[in-house]
Amino acid sequence: MPADRSAVHTESIIDQFTKQADPFARKLGHSDERAFKLMREITKIDGSDVVLDVACGPGLVSCAFARIAKHVTGIDITPAMINRAKILQKEKSLGNLTWKLGDASPLDFQDESFSLVMTRYSFHHFLKPEKVLSEMVRVCKQGGRIAVIDVTPLPEKASAYDRIEKLRDPSHVKAIPFDDLLGMVKKVGLTDISAAFYRLETELEEQIAASFPDPGDEDKIRKLIENDVSDSMDLKSHRKGGRIYFSYPTSIIVGYKSLQR
Repeated sequence: MPADRSAVHTESIIDQFTKQADPFARKLGHSDERAFKLMREITKIDGSDVVLDVACGPGLVSCAFARIAKHVTGIDITPAMINRAKILQKEKSLGNLTWKLGDASPLDFQDESFSLVMTRYSFHHFLKPEKVLSEMVRVCKQGGRIAVIDVTPLPEKASAYDRIEKLRDPSHVKAIPFDDLLGMVKKVGLTDISAAFYRLETELEEQIAASFPDPGDEDKIRKLIENDVSDSMDLKSHRKGGRIYFSYPTSIIVGYKSLQR
């Protein structure tokens, strides 16, 4: 892939998430305790774990896991997100956290540095998610766990989903349906794989307000979601109390890095 395309895409991510840093952190759905509980249960996190949160954003998952783990490191490419994560850490009075500004591929950590390596809502932004996953495996200890959490629309609805997400967030690349994401996890050699699923509900106007689409695309997004009576995007849009809500189909996949023999 040409280096200039990668550089342009990185600039797009930093631009979008510099704008989104504060609204992303404030969005209630991203701090849903039910989702955090499910993530903690399926990753089997405990007080001995040294955790890496890849593309940590404003530190929501990092801080939630730091309440249990021995230590959590969050890495993100967007300075505004790291700054917001530091604020959240201070608000929650957590000391066992380290923040690093950096890319997800390659990861600037030594081999086998962490017992749990995870990422949430990031794979659809990567041009080569399989390379990021390989890096996550590399920095994970033998016998450790890798967890990928992302939106996984049904295969037959993924293209329509991608079209609206690219309108809402120009840094979006491609959503990965569950079976494809599972295949990616198996391909890197992870074992004892488990999975869980939840839907992240949001109100349409709240989501638009927290996004930064190109000028004029807000109305396109509204019309697409309001008129999606056949659920072509796997967002299950519906009216409630005079407002329009929809939900993101989200999967958690966890696998273990095999012990070498």
